[in-house]
Parts: sequence; structure tokens; C-alpha cells
Amino acid sequence: MFSKQLKWVYLVILSLVWGSSFILIKKGLIGLTAFQLGSLRIIFAAFFLLLIGFKTLAKIPRHQWKFIALTSMFGTFIPAYLFAIAQTQIDSSVSSILNSLTPLNTLILGGLFFGLSFRRNQIFGVLIGLIGSALLILNGAIHHPEQNYYYAILVLIASICYATNVNLIKKHLHDLTPLSITTGNFLVLLFPASLILFFSGFFDTVHLKEVQQSVFFIMILGVVGTGIANILFFKLIQMSSPVFATSVTYLIPVVAFFWGLLDNEMLTPIQFIGAFIILVGVYLSAKKP
Repeated sequence: MFSKQLKWVYLVILSLVWGSSFILIKKGLIGLTAFQLGSLRIIFAAFFLLLIGFKTLAKIPRHQWKFIALTSMFGTFIPAYLFAIAQTQIDSSVSSILNSLTPLNTLILGGLFFGLSFRRNQIFGVLIGLIGSALLILNGAIHHPEQNYYYAILVLIASICYATNVNLIKKHLHDLTPLSITTGNFLVLLFPASLILFFSGFFDTVHLKEVQQSVFFIMILGVVGTGIANILFFKLIQMSSPVFATSVTYLIPVVAFFWGLLDNEMLTPIQFIGAFIILVGVYLSAKKP
């Protein structure tokens, strides 16, 4: 019973943290390029995780490092840059909405390639959540015709990466601790992210006040929104199902919209209805038959 309640606590915490990530990316892009932002996000998270979890690396068997490398690419490396590039053209709230497609991709990939089975009510929950997301997307497109929605494709690709990551962890890394998985992920990513940052021109502009302010926002994003959040997320995957874990992406847009409201991104009544429908989808995806 405690485990059933705890997974909901993790879900709420993750929705608050990741829902706030999109506004942090928006603030970070004021002084940073997309590649600088993605690299700094990974580097800050890596140093934090190596500080607290270095000893757990010894618990990872040699044969599982290939899955650690795969999950680091699909779960962090590729999405970190895709989201940053996408938000140079679309609002943070729109980006968070499109991210809610992750549970559907998790179902499809899990069924096709990972041999995972899902209950009928989970499928209904995902579909209802997608309806709510569609309302938010279409309404946002109507009220923001100036946005370049071609960049939204990058967020869709990122959601497929997230879905792949969740299924890989559930199938191949379920016996490792969340801290071991997360620390291993970022150890793998530290060098390539540092290399990209070095060639991005970041060190030529780091003295600028605008850049320093953006770095501060990305430090918060890296440590809290990436490092700590990934530990909680991997724990949630292990204690629940892949679909329930990724249903956090239904709650993220709700949090992101409220941040957007504070940053002068307007909400409409239709968007509030869409947010409510999303919550219904989360409930159904987790409900026992």
C-alpha cells in the first residue's frame, strides 16, 4: 500500500520539477545558444551526480554498461539538445505539451520491441491524455500563428527517445539502483558534452552578465531538473509500469502553463479544459482493472 501511494508522490514531484524545466530553458536561451545550453545542462548534472554517486558505479556489471550508454543517449543526450533547439522557435508551454506524447510512444515501442503488455485501461488513459494534449496544441497554434511548428518535430523525436529510454531501463536495468543508473549515464555523457561546449564559443562570452545569468538558470536545471529528477524517475519506473512512469508528461504541461502565465504566456479556457482531460488520462492509465 505504501508503495502505491509513494509512486503518486514521485509523480507529483517530478511533474513540478520537469514542468518548471521548460521555463528554465527559455530563460537560459536568453544568453546561451541551444548547444551551449544542452551541454551545460549535462555537465552540471554530471558533476553533481558524480559527487554523490561515484561509489555506486562499482555496482554496475560490465555487461550492462552498453545499456547504460544507450539509456544515456536516448534519455538525456539527444533530448537535451532537441528541446533547446526547439524552444528557439516555439513557446516553452507548447514544448511541454508535445512532450506528453511520450506515453503513447512508450506503449507502441514497448509492445513492438520490448515484449511488454499493457492493460486496456492504460491504453484508454493514454488516448484520453492525447486528446487533452491535442486540445492544448491546436488552441495554442490558433493563438500563436507566428510560431514555427516545424521545430515541434524535434520535440516529437525527443519523446520517442524518452519512450525508448523507459523501455530499456525497465527491461535491462531493473536490477540496478536509480542512483547507479543515473550516475553511469552522466559519466558516459560528460566528455561529449564538454567537447561540444568547448567548440560552441561559450568561453569567449562567459564574462557577459547576460550569459552568467543564463548559466545560473541552467545550473538549477542541470542539478535539480536533470540530476535529482532522473534518480526519482528511474525509481518510479522500477516501482510502477513504464506507462505510469511516463504519464508524468501529462502533468508537466499543466505546471509549464502556470509558469508561462507568470511569464506573460496567456492561457485560454480551452487550454484549461485540455489540462483537466490530461489529468483524467493520468488517472485511467494508473487505475487497476
